[in-house]
Amino acid sequence: MFKRIYSFLFFIVITVMAHSQLADSIIVAAEVERIEKTLSADDMQGRKPFTTGIDKAADFIAAEFQKAGIRPREKNSFFQSFNVARIKFLSAKGNLNGRELDQKNIVIRSTEPVLSVTNASGYEIINIGAKDTPGIVLQRLLSGNKNYLVTIDTVHSLPFNRMKRQVREVFPQTGNLILLLTNENAKTFSIEASQEITMLTLKNVVGIIPGKSKKEEYVIFSGHYDHLGIARPNKDNDSIYNGANDDASGVTAVIMLAKYFSRLNSNERTLVFTAFTAEETGGYGSQYFSRQFPPEKVVAMFNIEMIGTESKWGTHSAFITGYEKTDMGKILEKNLEGSVFHFYPDPYPQQQLFYRSDNATLARLGVPAHTISTAKMDTEKPEPFYHSFDDEIETLDMKNMAEIIKSIAISSVSIVAGKDTPSRVVVSQLR
Repeated sequence: MFKRIYSFLFFIVITVMAHSQLADSIIVAAEVERIEKTLSADDMQGRKPFTTGIDKAADFIAAEFQKAGIRPREKNSFFQSFNVARIKFLSAKGNLNGRELDQKNIVIRSTEPVLSVTNASGYEIINIGAKDTPGIVLQRLLSGNKNYLVTIDTVHSLPFNRMKRQVREVFPQTGNLILLLTNENAKTFSIEASQEITMLTLKNVVGIIPGKSKKEEYVIFSGHYDHLGIARPNKDNDSIYNGANDDASGVTAVIMLAKYFSRLNSNERTLVFTAFTAEETGGYGSQYFSRQFPPEKVVAMFNIEMIGTESKWGTHSAFITGYEKTDMGKILEKNLEGSVFHFYPDPYPQQQLFYRSDNATLARLGVPAHTISTAKMDTEKPEPFYHSFDDEIETLDMKNMAEIIKSIAISSVSIVAGKDTPSRVVVSQLR
């Protein structure tokens, strides 16, 4: 037994040393800056879905994957295309517990042009009370295929109205969702709505390195390449949400990791590199992507978001969302023993970051799927450049970013090699 343990530890030490040397030669700050600068440039127009800017970004990422020497997962294409339905609301009316509803207090999320729903329609009723968090509850509902009628306490009128503005695209494979802003729980109801539906195309960018001995087991490295686009100019005449940290930094990491693992060419498990679309507008890219893999075959997911700035602990550090939900973080720390880099549990649990990025869809299927980040997201003072015109490359630290990417590569060594398998997320314990 001791001989086996010694052999395993010897393997880890030797492998980590080899990985470190290669990482130092491939993952360099100059190359990180080149990719980051291209993705966050003004001519990418803020990478908003359904724009020429995001198409240009997708083409760039696909070209980088090809240069890295990884393979397309789709039929001779790095693009994983799928449809969403764009909704133009026309009208709605309803009755709840014998009282007529105001149209402004009804939100419909459906791909049906005409909707007529009553108690007999088989909808599951969900009540979001004053002490609940609407975004967390709705994210869980949106990942399923059931039909829901949801009452939302009027204390949540601001997030309700925000959701009303955001319901412009709907993922066709999900069920219908009816939201009612009211202080009453639904006992009897009838809802009628009409809307105009237009089908549009989105695309993830996906490449793979097939595994050697464990081809049917997958390790995923991901980030989202969309952002907020262009808005009305501010006082400095800036109108572009460049999204340098959010999340060109994560996509830069995915590209660099593809180059690194392609050169290494020793992965026993199949590695999947993906740049998700439409994270900012509903997580449609990760929702579609998650349906292309049997979740029990996905061993781990490294989702990378906003790693361009120092963490609250300074350089050579990052945090892992949902750290306590699996032992994946402990595996990563073990592989980094002796280095100056440290992973920490998410210091902002009140922000519910585990549920707010592309890892959440696969995590809800039991996959050890976590987001790695350095963003300072304190409740009182959020990351100053988050979702602002000022999220530009000049605010980022390229050298530290390169070190973070190296540490992700080295910390994943035993998982990629098939030596470690993280514990699964206990789905019943998720919110």
